Amino acid sequence: MRWKCIIILFLPILVSAQITPRNLLQKNCPPGRLHQVLLSQNSFHPFPQTPQQWKTVLPDSMIQVLVKNGEAALKEEFPNVPASVTLDFSRNGNRTRYENIVFAKRNRLWNLVLAESIEGKKRFIDAIINGIWSISEESFWGASAHLFLQKAGTGLPDVEDPVVDLFAAETAATLAFADYFVGPQLDSISPLIRRRIYHEVNHRIFIPMQTAKYEWMHYGDTSAKLNNWTPWIMSNYLSTVLLLEKDQDRREEYVSKAIKLTDQYINGIGDDGGCEEGPHYWTFGTGCVLDVLDLLGSASNGSIDIYQQAIIRNMGAYIYRTHISGNYYVDVADSHPEVYPEAIMVWRFGKLVKDETLTSFGSWLFRNGANNINPSFHRSRALYDMVHLASVIPAAGVFHENISSWLPDVQLRLSNGLFVAAHGGNNGESHNHNDVGDFIVYASGDPVIIDVGSGTYTAKTFSKDRYTIWFNTSAYHNLPILNGVQQSDGPKFAARNVLYKKDSNTAMLEMDIAPAYSAGAGLGTWKRTITAGKEKVIINDNFQAKAAITVAQTFMTVCEADISTSGLIVFTTAHGKKVSLKYGKEWQATKELVPLITEEDQGIKATWRNQPITRILLTLKSSASQGKYQYIIASGN
Repeated sequence: MRWKCIIILFLPILVSAQITPRNLLQKNCPPGRLHQVLLSQNSFHPFPQTPQQWKTVLPDSMIQVLVKNGEAALKEEFPNVPASVTLDFSRNGNRTRYENIVFAKRNRLWNLVLAESIEGKKRFIDAIINGIWSISEESFWGASAHLFLQKAGTGLPDVEDPVVDLFAAETAATLAFADYFVGPQLDSISPLIRRRIYHEVNHRIFIPMQTAKYEWMHYGDTSAKLNNWTPWIMSNYLSTVLLLEKDQDRREEYVSKAIKLTDQYINGIGDDGGCEEGPHYWTFGTGCVLDVLDLLGSASNGSIDIYQQAIIRNMGAYIYRTHISGNYYVDVADSHPEVYPEAIMVWRFGKLVKDETLTSFGSWLFRNGANNINPSFHRSRALYDMVHLASVIPAAGVFHENISSWLPDVQLRLSNGLFVAAHGGNNGESHNHNDVGDFIVYASGDPVIIDVGSGTYTAKTFSKDRYTIWFNTSAYHNLPILNGVQQSDGPKFAARNVLYKKDSNTAMLEMDIAPAYSAGAGLGTWKRTITAGKEKVIINDNFQAKAAITVAQTFMTVCEADISTSGLIVFTTAHGKKVSLKYGKEWQATKELVPLITEEDQGIKATWRNQPITRILLTLKSSASQGKYQYIIASGN
């Protein structure tokens, strides 16, 4: 692995859309059957709890690593969270100082708990108690950026109005696992510790969730499409319920809620299993669905099982279908160009849905140094990965890169040779960028024409000012600017007449992107056709407007770009490969370095490893009311 993945946190964007009422989990396990199959809290033991049990599933090397992590945590403290730090987000949009404190505390507690469970010598117990007490004393378990969920709005948390966000749920699960792994040891010190854990979880999670209609639930609208907050929260909510709730009636009620909300999330996924937020969010969406299914299977002795449903299989396959080369994936929306899915989780997913390609992809990731066990979030996933570590180590399996695939529900097409991906869709998708008709090109695994991706999340990212951030706009995607007008945001700004064709030599994606622009662009139609063969990629644009309009076309790159020859752009990749883009003489070419100076830009710098980002702009020398333009991209000069 060339660098360590930085996990970026986020707020939801809600989009109303048609959903398919599959309700797979509810059909597989209706309430009456749930009553029959759901294990009691005392009977739920999905993971090792003693040193002897751990030794049967973990290699000695892993045991040593986990104990050393606990020893390192012994040297650290559990600091308070100052009110002034909590206020950062409402004052200046900064969430980093707050999150650095609270996430580190939870990770420290997790490391201590695992080390104690694995070693069993009680040398970590006092530090664990300190962590449990410190976290229990916090006014809010979630992220300061998510205080918009409370009635009082952003600023300081209202302790009388506890709300459930991603990290309140993560915190509850972390404490629930502490109870599970070292509960008897805690009782030997004081029975008040475990009572405190349940009291805090009940007050902050269980009771609010009984009546909650949060924004991430789309305010309780069961016909709405939900984003990845739902399975992420449900996976942690479910862990907490199964580990802590002893009352069987409440237990069934809470599990039923998790089933219904997870179903609603799956209902909003297209039949192709595509993740409209991009491969980076596959871990937080589809990956969390797997977490829920893992837990439900364990809590029912395997009775709850929907792994063989086509939609679940396709949701898993999405991660290899969007793989380009190495760590590069197709980075639509707020996704990043480099992604590091947990290899063991991918391998397990393939086994469960009986997809040999997905299993071999997980093995390939594992052999190539992928981050195998998430150190910060998704605690149940980390544990399921741990207990399967010995199985994946000897796994062979040969992963073959995609030749091509077509995901119609996210309108995404891939092809080999010069790798090209393009999509239609609409500008109202979750974590949307205004990018209908955008495309990317890679050569020998190196980026040439890029989607820049997303930067550091701030208060501005998910506010009314989202589309004032340059990398969210169509002007900084590989798209035309018409009469000075960019694409607009919202679901009605979409591609139409999308068509995909493939034969033995070429693959072609065609769409009309005119509806993605407002009336000010003056368009009638803008038909974009992207054709990929083994040697070249051809972009054909054919437009008609109501009157003569100005036209400019953007190309974004991290390559060196020579535009000195009219009609030709020569890109030089990081490994010295030359790629040419030929265009007509009716265009005037200019280029500029994008200044990366704002707080949001710092994430872009990290994503692209401080490589300069260049924007090339082709400007039509004369206004026109119609036109046909072609760009030919090929290897070599």
